[in-house]
Amino acid sequence: MIIVSDTSPISNLLRINQLPILKELYGTVIIPQQVYEEVSILATLGIDITLIQLADWIKVQTTLDQTFVTTLLSELDPGEAEAIALAIELKADRLLIDERIGRTVAQRYGLRVTGLLGVLVAAKKNALISELKPILDQLISQAQFRVHPDLYHQILQDADEVS
Repeated sequence: MIIVSDTSPISNLLRINQLPILKELYGTVIIPQQVYEEVSILATLGIDITLIQLADWIKVQTTLDQTFVTTLLSELDPGEAEAIALAIELKADRLLIDERIGRTVAQRYGLRVTGLLGVLVAAKKNALISELKPILDQLISQAQFRVHPDLYHQILQDADEVS
């Protein structure tokens, strides 16, 4: 299974010390160079990025079609543009991406997308985590991850947790 990730799922899980969920769920995760650079900026905010640097299951790969990346930059930020281009190049099974515009563009190109909340629900359904609510609350309080209250309740319902 080929999984490509944008910055948000990786950086947010890193902020709450839950990055290994991606390894347990997908094995290997591929990120473009731009996403690696965006995640590396977290170190300037005092966030330990050692896990990213040492993770042999996170592969940094160059996006070959820079012309396509440039085209995507008219709608997206650099990390999203490279992640989408790389996912298309690799014929990825899934692209991990949170931003609404990025998801819309990725789906326009036929990519299957999953956001961080979908990753967490899958982790719960695969018994990789016992409870979703504490992790979701941690994302909101520590990583300032924004979740609409209705979506928050729906996610917990989907994970068979009552809020």
